Formats: sequence, C-alpha cells, structure tokens
Amino acid sequence: MPRDSFVHLHLHTEYSLLDGAVRMKELMKKAVEFGMPAVAVTDHGNLFGAIEFYQEATRAGIKPIIGCEAYIAPRSHKEKANSMREAAYHFTLLAQSDTGYRNLVKLISTAHLDGFHYRPRIDKELLAQYSEGLIGLSGCLASEVNSAIQSNNVDKARRAAAEYRDILGAENFFMELHDHGMEEQHQCNRVLPQIAKDLGVGLVAANDVHFLRRTDHDAHDVMLCIGTGKMVQDENRMRYAPELYFKSPAEMRELFKDFPEAISNTLAIGERCNISIEFGKSKYPEYPVPEGETREGYLRDLCYKGLEDRYGKRAKIDNQLRERLDYELGVLEKTGFVSYILIVWDFIHFAKGRGIPVGPGRGSAAGSLIAYALGITDIDPLQFGLIFERFLNPDRVSPPDIDVDFCEARRGEVLEYVRQKYGERRVAQIITFGKLKAKSVVRDVGRVMGLPYAAADRIARMIPN
Repeated sequence: MPRDSFVHLHLHTEYSLLDGAVRMKELMKKAVEFGMPAVAVTDHGNLFGAIEFYQEATRAGIKPIIGCEAYIAPRSHKEKANSMREAAYHFTLLAQSDTGYRNLVKLISTAHLDGFHYRPRIDKELLAQYSEGLIGLSGCLASEVNSAIQSNNVDKARRAAAEYRDILGAENFFMELHDHGMEEQHQCNRVLPQIAKDLGVGLVAANDVHFLRRTDHDAHDVMLCIGTGKMVQDENRMRYAPELYFKSPAEMRELFKDFPEAISNTLAIGERCNISIEFGKSKYPEYPVPEGETREGYLRDLCYKGLEDRYGKRAKIDNQLRERLDYELGVLEKTGFVSYILIVWDFIHFAKGRGIPVGPGRGSAAGSLIAYALGITDIDPLQFGLIFERFLNPDRVSPPDIDVDFCEARRGEVLEYVRQKYGERRVAQIITFGKLKAKSVVRDVGRVMGLPYAAADRIARMIPN
C-alpha cells in the first residue's frame, strides 16, 4: 500500500441507525478521490451494511475491511445493568480473514439473540471463543480502557488492555488514538502510548467517522436530535465534534504527526485484512423425498395430483393444461429450482394443515401453474392470462421469488417448523430498513429545530408525492 496514504479503520455509515450519516456510494467516491487503498466500516453493534459495503468497495477498486464497533458487557453479556452507560463498553473489531468474518458474524448474532440489553452485547468470554481472524482496536472514549483513563485509573486501563491483548494476541490488538480537539481524548492520548509500550502492542490512528464532509456536521447534528428525541437548542444532549468527518490522508498524517507508527499501522492492518465473499451460488437445502423417489418425480406427481384437485376432469382431457404444466416443470428442472419449490410447498402445506391462514399469492408467482397446482397460490394463471416467464425465465436464470403471507399471530409456528425441518443454520430472517422520506424529514427537522408544527407541515405539503 502507498506509504503516504492512510486507511480509516473506524467509520459509521447510515446503518449506524440515526447516528452515522455516511452513504456507501459517496464513501467510495471520496476514498477513490483520496487515493486510499482500503477502508473499514464499523457500524454500531451490527453488520447490516456489510454486503452493500463489500460490493460497492469491490466495484470501486477499494479493499473492503468489514468490522463492527461492538458492545462489550462489563461481565456476562446476559447480565443486566442499571443503565445504558453501565451496560457495555465500546470496542472496535475488524475481520482480517474469512474465518474472522465468520466469527464476527457469530459474535454479532449472539449479541442480538442472547445479549441484548439496551444494546446488542457480547462479553470477553465470547470474544475469546470467536477471536480467530479478528483484529481489535481499544475503541473510543466510551471504551473500557479510555473510561478507566478518564477516571484517572491508569492501572485499571492497563489491566483491561492486557485482557484484550491476551484474548486477541499482541499482534492483533492496537491502542486506538482519536483527536477531535477534546480534552478527554488528549488525556487518553497522553497515556495510551505508554500502555501500548508496556504491553507490547501497537498504536493506530482513527477518526471515528460519522459523516463524510466537515460541512455535513450541522445536518448530522439535526439527525442526532431526531434519533434521540432532543431539540437542537437543548443544552443537555449528545453532540459530536465537527471533526468526525472522512479526513484525507494528509489531514490524518498532520493530526497524528507525533505518532507516525499510528498512521503506518493503519496501512499494515489494511494489508492484513483480506476477506472474500462469494455471490451468485445457490445455497438452498435439498428437499428430503421418500426413499426410492427423485425430487423431479416427486414434484411431478404432486403437480398432477394438484392439477386434478384444481380442475377436476378437465385436467385429464385439456392438452393446454398439461402442456403448460410440462413446460413449467421442464424449466424448473433445467434451472435447478425443484428443491426450492418443494420447500415452499412444504411449509405452506404445513401451515394450511394447521389451520394457519395463508394469503392467496401475489407477485410473479401468480403466473405459475405449478404454484397454483401445489396450492402455493390460489390464482388460476390461465384464467387471467398470467405469464410464467415473469416468475422463472429459462433465458435469464435468476432465483424465483415467491411472496407468501401468513397470519401474523401464527407466523412464528411456520418459522419454527422450517427451522426444525431444515436446521437453524439454513434458515434466516431478512431485515428490511425504513428510510426517512422527504415529507417526514421536513416535519422531523422542523420539530427538533423548534418550528411550529403548522409551519413545518406547510413546507412538507409543498413537496410533490
């Protein structure tokens, strides 16, 4: 990597919800502009943006370093605290290998599933269990090490740092320096280099990036108020310094000119972090069919039986029906999605058998006679002239997409059935994100800036739908 460059290793995107304001595409443009060879994303307690980040960085020719600003519980991650401040310390984790990425995923998943108390938390025991392939940075002012320094307890800070070093290994743990002009940071920066020397670990410079440009600070401050339910004019509220922007290598080198090692270590870490995420391969489980049967034959039998259930005698004499069904089955077999359709049929069949209400079907799946014959949908594609190729096109193979609606009150029963049948590791629930729309943003901005609701609403109504 270029010796005169710099790698940001602590950065929050918009996936640090209502806290970070960096968007992936804009981040990549800026990284390219600055000639940066790599960049890390370390959102608060989650990996929501990891895949988008990886793909955007790869397209831009920037090495992606996937990380997370994790929350470390003072004791067990299952033990509750009296307040948010006491619930967890901040700690920066970076994946330096595929194993490290998998371990990071395990840690963050466990934090959300087992350790959520104010924040998704892990503990040092978990970190030790999944430490392979990870690099740790001591963190911001809210870290365990820096909290102790701010309490004038340097021995406690040294003990905490030694624990992290022993968990991760001296070569994989770094003392993290920040400088946003805050006295608390200067206090920490006077102590951290000596602790690093005592423990035989390195220093690393970071800027805890929360927005892209210095000029974004005011907008980011308003967003913070929206997220925390505060007013801009409130004295007692969370504020970030204007310095938490995506600084250039020259700016970071000047800022940490007294700690050249802390700059060069960002490049060394950038070189060490190499992960590869594979896309485009199907990872569907295989549907288990009765012994002696093939999946293709089993599906064909189910479809012809379903055709008779749907159409009665017409199913045996109507060539159009049979030709359409045979065509669809041929495409499904050719494209390799037989197991997929059987799995969907299986859990819908389970739901209906338990009296769980299932929607009639929507989207492109309504164009499939197979889906209609199997009871996946209740819409006759021939009656309404619906096209199968919208669901699965043999000339442009992409995974079919079946939208299924279940009764909200009993949806969990279906999920549990699928987990039990196919295994926890083969079932995932996919998150969706709501985005702030223009009209609602205007109203929110007006509210936190103290504008009368009527005035903000009048402006919002001027925005076209």
